[in-house]
Amino acid sequence: MNFSKLSILGTPNIGVYLFANDYVALVGPSLTEGERRVIEETLGVEVVEVKISDSILIGVLIAGNNNGIVIPKTVRESELSELRSLLKGYHINIEIVDSRLTALGNVVLANNKAAVVGSKIEYGAITKISDSLGVEVVVRDLMNLSIPGSIAVVNSSGGAIHPDVSDDDLRYVEEVMGVEVERATVNSGIPFVKAGLVANNNGVLVGESTTGPEILRIQRGLKVL
Repeated sequence: MNFSKLSILGTPNIGVYLFANDYVALVGPSLTEGERRVIEETLGVEVVEVKISDSILIGVLIAGNNNGIVIPKTVRESELSELRSLLKGYHINIEIVDSRLTALGNVVLANNKAAVVGSKIEYGAITKISDSLGVEVVVRDLMNLSIPGSIAVVNSSGGAIHPDVSDDDLRYVEEVMGVEVERATVNSGIPFVKAGLVANNNGVLVGESTTGPEILRIQRGLKVL
């Protein structure tokens, strides 16, 4: 599995700007050629530049896996049409989630086996997420916070999670997602690992400020060999 450091727009908080599954990486129209090359080579994907809700905070606004992507109801029709056109050849479900919560990347923790969502999301949204991603969706707040998507990052092999998560929450995530998960931080001590970590089943990207010891924990958690 590939592993690289990256900054986007001069910041190591790459998870704010980037979403990836095993086929594509979605990011705002702001990349340099060097950044694009690192993403493509590390994650083994096509980079697709889009905006959602007139924003480049793609990693915050959307969530998904290899089966589908869920998008907030604030997306513009022109953006949705463009995204459907750009991803037409990948057979990825693209669905709008009608929820007052628009930061779906923070609310939804997903891999190709399951998804965990925070307790503040509506029942109808949970059904839509399950149908779109093709996995069972369970409701669980982690650390008493309804943002599991910001607390952990998982692929089909492993994961990294906030270092202060309880043993019970960690075991729950492992059982639901079907992977072993390692406590970790990113970018020199940031505990909300989604902010500086993007992973699929081909590779792992971490923010440029991530230290050597942090990298070792992330590599161990995401099974980077």
